[in-house]
Amino acid sequence: MNYIEEPKREIPVAWETQVLVLGAGPAGVAAAITAAREGARTILIEQTGDVGGIATAGLMSHWTGNTEGGIYEEILDRSAECMEREGHLFNGGARQIINPERLKTVLLEMLVEAGAKLLLYTFVSDVVMDGNTMKGVIVESKSGRQAILADIVIDATGDGDAAAKAGVPCFKGRETDGKMQPASIMFKVAGVDVERGVFPGGFEETFQIPAGDLQTLGRQYLPEPAGHVLLYKTTLPGVVTCNMTNCTGIDGTKAEDLTRATFVCREQMDRIVEFLRKVVPGFENCYLISSASLIGIRETRHFEGESTITEQDILEARVFDDWVVTRASFNFDVHNLTGNGLDETGSQKTFKQKKGYTIPYGCFVPKKVDGLYLAGRDISGTHMAHSNYRVMPICANMGQAVGIAAALCVKNKKLPRELKAAQVQERLLELGVRP
Repeated sequence: MNYIEEPKREIPVAWETQVLVLGAGPAGVAAAITAAREGARTILIEQTGDVGGIATAGLMSHWTGNTEGGIYEEILDRSAECMEREGHLFNGGARQIINPERLKTVLLEMLVEAGAKLLLYTFVSDVVMDGNTMKGVIVESKSGRQAILADIVIDATGDGDAAAKAGVPCFKGRETDGKMQPASIMFKVAGVDVERGVFPGGFEETFQIPAGDLQTLGRQYLPEPAGHVLLYKTTLPGVVTCNMTNCTGIDGTKAEDLTRATFVCREQMDRIVEFLRKVVPGFENCYLISSASLIGIRETRHFEGESTITEQDILEARVFDDWVVTRASFNFDVHNLTGNGLDETGSQKTFKQKKGYTIPYGCFVPKKVDGLYLAGRDISGTHMAHSNYRVMPICANMGQAVGIAAALCVKNKKLPRELKAAQVQERLLELGVRP
């Protein structure tokens, strides 16, 4: 490999803040809102032009799972109020259905009201370290190459890009072979007769239609590795969200893989729409109207933290002494690592644990690096546990917990490793969160 040598240059420090949040998906937005509400000067950095991550730019269909409490409930309430102001009710009254355009506005309003500073179109390219302590990041944008310094940094980038650059130990994908869940691009079709339509919401859900078994037909006629049929009603009449594109063998931390996945998934869309028109009742006149500008990456890095949540912890509905996220509830949503549908290790309808579970404080505190929190799907957990906690409602409540913790660190002049979980718990309880 050839190299070039960059000339030494001074990088201006554009901002100094108390809490710096990287990534404006549900975890990052929740962390920034909460830290700012708790009185910390807070900056939120996002590389795209929207807040919300997969929930908005990713055209996600709904908030998944049965999680209760925390800032997640507030986001649902605010979204419903936004729709009601327009005189438009949710299709079927389901609060968990996402209208991405409305949600963008709701999250922006919450950030502004909290007093958090937001920088969009800004890419984190490096970290600023003092020994093993993170002191900030280097960013690139239209404004040039700049530094942002902070007392506490929260990595909510999903892939944990800053944590990786800082040297936090991690592994990718499944422990046994490094394989990661496949990538998808969500898209929407209009012109659907929803009264006649069928809407399988999970891999193990199917319908007998005139042409035969719906999921079997999908596997027979859709281009591999696509093949499953997942269709979701929206808040708009005649519009349906499709979660049916699929690309396996992707490492979401590599630009070339993201590019290949984008091409593969987009190439599948026309075939999927054709299949829906020919086979699925109510979809005879459907047509593509929009697709996500952000590809859905389900799994990349798993970082090592002071604690690690496991599959068994979730199955036992474990309540940790140092809990900071509570009533998290989903299933083992492992998309097939080598094909379509549910992986053989996954469990949806057969998932029995309905009580929910907690996530301990140590999962958010990375090993070896100080001044840093993890939040979202990059926390410390196993591959199987990750398939449960990676969903957006749980990630949003992670962000709330870490936002409180970061503000407490600033207030008490402590590093994340020094802060007691009991202090975070006390504040969460005051805000109505229950274990």
